Amino acid sequence: MNDISLPAHLAQGLIELEARYGAKNYKPLDVVLTRGEGVYVWDVAGRRYLDCLSAYSAVNQGHCHPKILAAMTQQAGRLTLTSRAFRNDQLAPFYEELCALTGSHKALPMNSGAEAVESALKIARKWAYQVKGVPADQAEIIVCSGNFHGRTIGIVGFSTDPASRDGFGPFAPGFRLVPFGDADALEAAITPNTAAFLVEPIQGEAGVIIPPAGYLARARELCSQGRVLMILDEIQTGLGRTGKLLAEEHEGVEADLTLIGKALSGGFYPVSAVLSNAEAMSVLHPGEHGSTFGGNPLACAVARAALKVLVEEGMIENAERIGARLKAGLEAVATPAVKEVRGRGLMLAVELHPEAGGARRICEALQERGLLAKETHDHTIRIAPPLILNPDQADWIAEQFGAVL
Repeated sequence: MNDISLPAHLAQGLIELEARYGAKNYKPLDVVLTRGEGVYVWDVAGRRYLDCLSAYSAVNQGHCHPKILAAMTQQAGRLTLTSRAFRNDQLAPFYEELCALTGSHKALPMNSGAEAVESALKIARKWAYQVKGVPADQAEIIVCSGNFHGRTIGIVGFSTDPASRDGFGPFAPGFRLVPFGDADALEAAITPNTAAFLVEPIQGEAGVIIPPAGYLARARELCSQGRVLMILDEIQTGLGRTGKLLAEEHEGVEADLTLIGKALSGGFYPVSAVLSNAEAMSVLHPGEHGSTFGGNPLACAVARAALKVLVEEGMIENAERIGARLKAGLEAVATPAVKEVRGRGLMLAVELHPEAGGARRICEALQERGLLAKETHDHTIRIAPPLILNPDQADWIAEQFGAVL
């Protein structure tokens, strides 16, 4: 593999060009990456880092997995895009393999996670009117405080994060807010007009917030009793991240609609999907919803390979085993500055006490030691390395945290 190394001043030049011409909607660490392999990435000066973010869990299979790369390269030389005006030979096998793996009846392919969320909201509303009998334009969808489901106007309208929401109104009506993890509040919020309950099994952007044991199972019971669609946003938690194929498996529940994305392509291409039971998906008819790129042959070929390596190479089981080891290692090196180490599988977080000085400076110090992690909400550091992490690498991560803390 060719290694492109540039002098440090050229890296700074790239940072300055980005600042000059790009929208300032991100605040990345000042590292300019040029290639990746497995759990590692390299900057333009040739320095290696262990990636503990995995592109927000899009790179569960590791950077540039050779089998996914081969599938993408082969398909890119054959056929990339037909639109859904015509059929292609990758879509049907993708449907079959995805539904067989996840136990779903139907699948709707989209591109980004936010598109999958918007698609599910549309399905839920139409189901409420056509199947449940909710009066026109009266459907309500219950969401949780601290949620993160994307960045569209529709989605940020029911966010409780001021940075996501402020300045972007007016917003669409039809959403009711309840505290995350509070099943009693969910029960009280359900009315005859409730179409769906949308929730993350673990809140990622909020700081890897895990609900009380039994919460998802109770939510499933309440949704079934109230004839409400349960929508689980597994865009970050799904596809092995928590040590199960889907995080819903930890409590033995099955959602009516499950949303996946990110690692569905192993980081090679934007691919997402709405997984559904037959009843919910049956409300969509030709012309009512779609996407030019959704279900394109290149996306399907990449996703098929990404799912195959995830299962065949034991990445899900590895996430459970190595995640427990890494969590224990982080707990062992925690100092009084650490409020809590939490997580499930390889979806972990270290939360600092507010007086500890903020998580950003910890991330910058970790970068100096060759480890890339990212802060969220000022005091929390998310740790989500690729699912191929080995024991020595897990121990090394804990050592770096110990040294910096």
